[in-house]
This record gives sequence, structure tokens and C-alpha cells, in this order.
Amino acid sequence: MSDKTFYITTPIYYPSGKFHIGTAYTTVLADTIKKYKKLRGYDSRLLTGLDEHGQKIEEVAKKQGKTPQEYVDEMADYAKKIWKTMEIDYDDFIRTTEERHTKIVEEIFDRLMNNGDIYKGEYEGWYCTPCETFFTETQLVDGKCPDCGRDVHKMKEEAYFFNMKKYTDSLIKFYEENPHFIEPESRRNELFNNFIKPGLEDLCVTRTSFDWGVKVRKDPKHVVYVWLDALVNYITALGYLSDNDTLFKKYWPANLQIVGKDIIRFHGIYWPIFLMALDLPLPEKIYAHGFIMMKDGKMSKSKGNVVYPDMLINRYGLDATRYFLLREFAFGQDAVFSPEGFVERFNFDLCNDLGNLLNRTIGMVNKYFGGTIPKYNGCVNEADSKLEKETIDYIKKYEEYMDNYHINSALEEAWKAISITNKYIDETMPWALAKDEKRDELISVMYHLVENLRKFAIMLKPAIEDTSNKILKQLGIENDELISYNSIYKYDILQENTKVIEKGEPLFVRLDANVEIEYIRNEMKKTGV
Repeated sequence: MSDKTFYITTPIYYPSGKFHIGTAYTTVLADTIKKYKKLRGYDSRLLTGLDEHGQKIEEVAKKQGKTPQEYVDEMADYAKKIWKTMEIDYDDFIRTTEERHTKIVEEIFDRLMNNGDIYKGEYEGWYCTPCETFFTETQLVDGKCPDCGRDVHKMKEEAYFFNMKKYTDSLIKFYEENPHFIEPESRRNELFNNFIKPGLEDLCVTRTSFDWGVKVRKDPKHVVYVWLDALVNYITALGYLSDNDTLFKKYWPANLQIVGKDIIRFHGIYWPIFLMALDLPLPEKIYAHGFIMMKDGKMSKSKGNVVYPDMLINRYGLDATRYFLLREFAFGQDAVFSPEGFVERFNFDLCNDLGNLLNRTIGMVNKYFGGTIPKYNGCVNEADSKLEKETIDYIKKYEEYMDNYHINSALEEAWKAISITNKYIDETMPWALAKDEKRDELISVMYHLVENLRKFAIMLKPAIEDTSNKILKQLGIENDELISYNSIYKYDILQENTKVIEKGEPLFVRLDANVEIEYIRNEMKKTGV
């Protein structure tokens, strides 16, 4: 086992309804980064799960004639099923209703209260039930929730508060000393300038108006408020304060915590302060990605424009779905989903660029060399040298982007390498080399095509693993050394006499654009209410 560890988390999702492709993106992004780190030799651990407490869950369950526990049990089964379908390689799935979590939340609350960080008072403010958040009058936007735009209602109740003011200076100092703690920079600046620097208000951390949650041990009419309960999942899942804290000692602090931009305030302010109060190290980085938008704004059932991942997977396959999500999201920015954009990515990137490159290569190796990969004899002309140099340059850029979590840019570099390899075929014209009996040049072309495809399979493995495995299988490459990341820069290690498949199956079959665009539109309409 590697002594290099990498701990990555998704937010724990609120199971008030079926997960759309925005939730799927967050999880696929984390899964891809975890798999990349594992490929690079890290002992990688991915945590995901569900945030199962709160007033909204209580209300949704009641509407369905179920107890809250029955409802969240069903949603946990659903979540695990969809992540299995999407081949999410998580190492732990934490549920905030599990005893391993609730017992530690109770203990954390007691410790914070004993340390003087939590005190009792009375709260009066505007409350948004879907967001589980209180707001002051000045924070409202046109009298509605500033986060989701929904109606809020006035509430007054006894509550416990966390003394945020006590840690404001420490948080400011941490931000100044760790400028890349929150990324992208725009989110960091927004938090720092709009919330932290002006001064923090103390945070309400309990509720008495509903019952579904972790009770305060010394005052059980109080339920621990969702953000204190939910945020500490990242350490309770590792066994913090439990009888077995081996994982906590090994993996904390987290290397990367991924959240949507709508909850960065909680993760970028409350979470670091909770950790400071517990005298624990802060995570290395928190990344807040954008939303996946439709052309007419946010996804909404009322608009009939919600897209669910299982619909895309069932029709177009898992890898096409994963690739689209990862490729469309520029680092820190919103992405746009459209049926036209999805079909275009499928036909041009996956089918034309990658799929056809593999098909043409296998066809020519079979035609000119009886299906046997020829031996590498070095570069025999300028085109070979140029291909090797440019490919290595793109791999280096790919690696740099992956190391900094810019996944869409990394995939863009991979596709640039695929593009120049397709261009290499047109420049070297192997059919003409065969006709003119230029065997040395033809051997070199075939070897370089197979070698580049091997490299692409390694580069794409974290994102679209099934496609990567199909490429390697069709090329007859099974040796562990040949599929390790350490071999990606080498051009002289393919074993002589390796046999490619006689006739490979297409990786992706070109779609009829008009038919598929209409299909997706119709499926989206079915989500309307």
C-alpha cells in the first residue's frame, strides 16, 4: 500500500428527491479525481453519502405517508443504486442517521458547549425550509431566500448559538495565509469580502420546531441544526472520537472537498471554524463548482427541463454521459446542457475522433501486418518525431491540469493529442506507403498509432474506464506494465508480436442527430409537473 494518501469528499446529498445530472456531475468529478490519484500511486479514499435529517425530510416523508426513517432508507438504496450504475468507486457511504455519526455529533456538541463555543439564546429571523437556513431581513432578496429564491417565513424560538465572532480573526488570518484554500478565486473573494471581512454573526445551531434530527444530550427538546450535524460527516466517517480512529489519523485532513457553489458559504466559513474550535487541521482545498444550466435557466420540474443521469445512461451508455459532464464544466464555471450539445459531443468527440482512430488503426494493422503490432525501430521520418514530441507535450499539459483538478481542460488536451494522431494518418498516408512497399515507414506508422492509443487509454481511464478497457482489449494490451501510468511517456515498450483483435467493435456508433435531439427533448418534458 502506498504511503501517499489522498482523501476526497463530495457533499452529502439531501435526499428530498431524485438526483439530476447536477448531482451526478459532482460525484463523477470526485470519482474521476480519486481514480486519477489512484492511477498515480496514491492510497486514495472517496467519501460520499446522504444528509438525512431536517425539517424538509420530515415534511416530504409525511406527504408520502412514511416515517422519516422509512423515507431516507429508500433514498439511500436509490443513491447507492445510481452510483453503482455510474461506476462511482466510493470507499464509504455515510448516512447522518447512522449511529457511528449521531453518537459523535452528540459528543462534538457537548465538547463545543463545554469549551464555551456554544451558548443558549433565542432566535428570531426568516427561515427557508428547503435550504434549512435562517436569514436576516437585510439578507433577503425581494423578500425571498437569497440562495434559492423561494418564500421564507418568520420564526422565533429558543436556540443554541455557535460563537462565530470568536473565530473571525483566526479565519481571516487563515484565508490570508492560504490563498488557494477556496477555489476558484472568485468564490474565495466573494466569501472573504462579503461575509468574513465585514464580521460574522453568531450561528444558530439547534431547532425546537421539528423533531427529526440528532438530539442535544443535555437538552433533548433541541435538535442539532443541519449544518453542524451535516458538516462533521467528513470526520465522523473516518472514526473521529470513536473507539477506532485509525482512518482519521491516516486520512485527515482531507486533500480536496468538492461542493456546489450554492453551499460554499457553509463549507468555506462554518466548516473551517468548527474545525478550529475542535483544534483540528483544516482541509487542504475546497473546490466549489458551478451549476449545470439549461438554455432557459436552471433545471426545473415546472419548466419540464430536468435531465436525469439514468435516462442518458440507458440510451447512450455510461461513458458518453460521464464524458459529457466532465468535458462541459470549465473549472469553477457554470455549464449548459442542451440535447444538441450532448449529441455533438457524442458524434464528434467520441465517435469520430476517438472511435474512428481505433477502428482505422486496427483495420490497418490487420491489413498490412496480419494483426500483429510491428516492432518499434525509432522515428524514421519527421512526421514520427513530430507526433512523439507533440503527444508528450499534450500529456504533460494533461497531467498538470489533472493535478490541479481542471478536468475539462485535461480532457481537452487529451483530445488535442487524439486530433494530431488522426492528422498523422492523413499526413503519412499508410495506404500509399503499403502500395510503394515502403515497409520501414509503414512499420513506424502502425507502431506509433497503436502506441498513442495505448497512451490515450491510460489518460482516459479515470474518466471513462469502460472505453479505456475496450481500447486496450482490442489492441491486445494486457501487461500491467503497459497500462501503468509510469509507462505513459515511453515509446519503446510495446511487446513484439502482440495481436490486435481481428475485427473490433465500434466504441461508439454515430447517432442520428435529429432523432436523438427529439428523444432527449421528449424525455425532459416528462419531468414536468
